Amino acid sequence: MVQKYQSPVRVYKHPFELVMAAYEKRFPTCKMIPVFLGSDTISDWTSEDESQHDIERRCRLNVDAPYLLKKIVGVDHVVFIQKNALNRKARTLTIDAHNESFSSRIIINEHCFYSVHPENSSWTCFEQSASLDIKHFFNFESTVEKIAMKQYAANIKKGKEVIEYYIQELITEGTSFIKPWTPKIEDTPSQDSGLRSRSNSQHSNSSQSSLILGATAATMHEKSPVSEGAHSPDLAGGKLEDVYIERFLGNLTPVQENSLVQLRQLLQTTHKGKIPKDAHILRFLRARDFHRERAREMLVHSMAWRKLHNVDGLLESYQASEVIDQYYTGGWHYCDKDGRPLYVLKLGQMDVKGLIRSVGEEAILKHVLSVNEEGLRRCDQATQITGYPVSGCTCIVDLEGLSMRHLWRPGVRTLLRIIEVVEANYPETMNKLLIVRAPRVFPVLWTLISPFIDENTRQKFMIYGGKDYQGAGGLIEFIDKKYIPDFLDGDCYCDVPEGGLVPKALYKEEYSDKSPEGPPLSIDSLYQTSYVVKDFSHEVLINVPQRGSVITWDFDILKGDVTFTVIRYKYGTLPAEPYHQHHVQSASGGIGSVQYIDNKTMQVGKDLTIVEAPHICRDGDSVQGSIVTNQAGSYILQWKYFDSSKAAFDFPLASHKSKVMYHTDVLKSEAFRGSMSSLQSCHSGFSSLSLSTSQSTGSLNANNPNRDYDSS
Repeated sequence: MVQKYQSPVRVYKHPFELVMAAYEKRFPTCKMIPVFLGSDTISDWTSEDESQHDIERRCRLNVDAPYLLKKIVGVDHVVFIQKNALNRKARTLTIDAHNESFSSRIIINEHCFYSVHPENSSWTCFEQSASLDIKHFFNFESTVEKIAMKQYAANIKKGKEVIEYYIQELITEGTSFIKPWTPKIEDTPSQDSGLRSRSNSQHSNSSQSSLILGATAATMHEKSPVSEGAHSPDLAGGKLEDVYIERFLGNLTPVQENSLVQLRQLLQTTHKGKIPKDAHILRFLRARDFHRERAREMLVHSMAWRKLHNVDGLLESYQASEVIDQYYTGGWHYCDKDGRPLYVLKLGQMDVKGLIRSVGEEAILKHVLSVNEEGLRRCDQATQITGYPVSGCTCIVDLEGLSMRHLWRPGVRTLLRIIEVVEANYPETMNKLLIVRAPRVFPVLWTLISPFIDENTRQKFMIYGGKDYQGAGGLIEFIDKKYIPDFLDGDCYCDVPEGGLVPKALYKEEYSDKSPEGPPLSIDSLYQTSYVVKDFSHEVLINVPQRGSVITWDFDILKGDVTFTVIRYKYGTLPAEPYHQHHVQSASGGIGSVQYIDNKTMQVGKDLTIVEAPHICRDGDSVQGSIVTNQAGSYILQWKYFDSSKAAFDFPLASHKSKVMYHTDVLKSEAFRGSMSSLQSCHSGFSSLSLSTSQSTGSLNANNPNRDYDSS
C-alpha cells in the first residue's frame, strides 16, 4: 500500500530571491544538517541568460535506524537522486527526489516547490509532498514505515530552523534584499534569458539536496506574531497555509498536518458542495486519533445527518418552547480562564420526567442540538477574540438534588440517545466537564451512561462530591473567581432557570413511555449476558488499581432468581484466567458461567472478605449500585442461583437456571477531588429499579440491614 504525505503550504515572509540565497548557502556542507553526509554532482546546466539553472545530484543521507537493521541490510547510509530546476524568470524552484538505494524493495518519491506567494509578491511559499511504497524489506516493513514517519517529522522541524538561521545570517551580513532577475538590455523580449539577480550568494552548485520524506531543510516559515493575523486558508487549489493552521487550528505535528491536509483535499474531491470548517474537520481527526480513513467515515456520516435534518440552519430556525425555557435548567455563562465558552447545567434540579411528558424526547434532543450549535459558534467567536484557537467548551454540571427519580427509564433512554447523537456529530467539543455536588446516587447513573461515552471524553470529566469543588483544585482552577456562579458560592449572578416540577397540566395525553420501534440506541448492546445455574455461580473479576476507586454495576435479572454478593480477595490480585467455566447450551445466547473462586481452597475470612452481603434479586429486577473500595486488589462480583421453591416445597419446581444481563465499571480515584465517601450509599450501596414499572422499588438493603464493609 502506498503511503502519501502532504504538508500545508509553508510561508516565508521574505522575497523569493532571499530565500533561494539562504537555500544555496547551506552547501557544500552544513553542520546544522548532520543527516546530510554529502553529494556528488551528476549534471549541471545553466541557460545562456542565467534565468534557468538545472542540477542533478546523488546525495548520501544517514538514516536514524536501529543498528541491527543497518547490519542486516549491510549499509550505513542511503542514496537519493535529486533534481533541482530553478526558474529565476518565473521565480520558482522545483525539487524532485527519489531513492536509489533499495529501489527494488522501496519506492520513495518527494516533490517540493518554491514559489511567490499569490497574495504578496514579497513572500515565498513552500509546498511539499511525498509517497512511500514498501514492497518488501527483509520482513521489516512496519519498522521501515515507522522510521520514515519519524524522519519525516524530525527533519521538517529541523529544516525550519536551518532556513531561519541562514536568512538571519544573510540579513546580519547586510543582504536583506536581492534584486529579482531581469532580461539583459540587448536581449529581445521574446528571448528566455537574463542576468542572475543575486548578490553575495554562492553559485547554484551549492544548492542542497532535499532530505527525502520531509528531510528538506527548507521547509520553515518565519513565525509571525499572533497580532499580525493569518491569511485565508484557500490558496490556489484550496491549500492550507501553515500560518493559518497555527493561528486558527493550533500547533500540529507534521503527521497531524498531513492528515488534515489530505482529509480536506479528499472532501473537496468527493463533496463538491459545502464542506465543514477546518476546525470541525480537525475535531473528527482528533476523535479518531488522526486516522484519516476512520475520521472520514465518521465525518461523512455526520455531514449526511446534518443535511437530512437541516442542522446547519438550526440556530436561525429554532425557537424553544415555553416549557423548555422555564424548566430546562441549562444556559451559557461567560467563559473559563482560557476564554472557552462556559455552559452551566443544573441537572439535579431538572424534572426529566415532566419535561419528556410535556414536550417529548424529540423536542429535548432538538434543544440539546441547538446548544451544541451555539457552542460551535461561540468557539469561533472566542478564537477571533482571544487570538488563539478555541475548539471546545467547558461545562459545569450541578447534581445537587439528583435522586432515583432521575433514573426513570424513559429519561435514561433519552439521555443515552442524546449522548449517542452528540458523540457522533460533535466530537472533541468539550474541554472539561466539571461535575459538582455529586450525591450518593451518582455512581448508579454513571454505570448506566458510561458505556456510551467515548474514552477520550471520559478523560475530561472532573467529579467533585459534597463541597470539594470549593477551594484549591476546585472550580477556581478552571474559572476566574469573578465568574463562579452564585449558587456555587461564587460572586457572579447566573441567569440559568431554576427548574422545578413541571405541572402535570402541561403533560401530553398521547405520551407513551414505551421504547419506539427500532430505537436509536441499543441499550443492551454493550452489556453481557450470562446463565447462572445451580452449583455454578457466575463471577466477574475486577482488579482495582488503587484504594478509593469506585466499583459500579448495573444488571437485570432476565430469568429466575439470584443472590448477588461482592467479595474481595485478601492477597493481591487473582489471575485473569478464570478458575472454571461452565457452558450452557441456549438458542437465545449467553456465555454460561465463569468462576474465579475455588471453593475447595478459598474460604471466607481466611482468603476472602465479604464486601457486600448476599442480596436476593428476583426475576425482573434491575439493580444498580456501587462501593468505594478501601483496598486495592481483586474484587469479585458474584451471582448465585437462588432456588426460591425450597422455601415452600420439599421438591424443586424451578429449572435451576437463571439469566443475568450486566455491565460493570471502575472509576479511578484520580477522577475525584476530596473525599469520595460522599458518593457511597448510606446503607446497601445499591438500589433496585423494576423493569415492569417506572417507580423505584427501594433499597435492597431493606431486606438486608446487616452489611459487612471492606475493613480488612
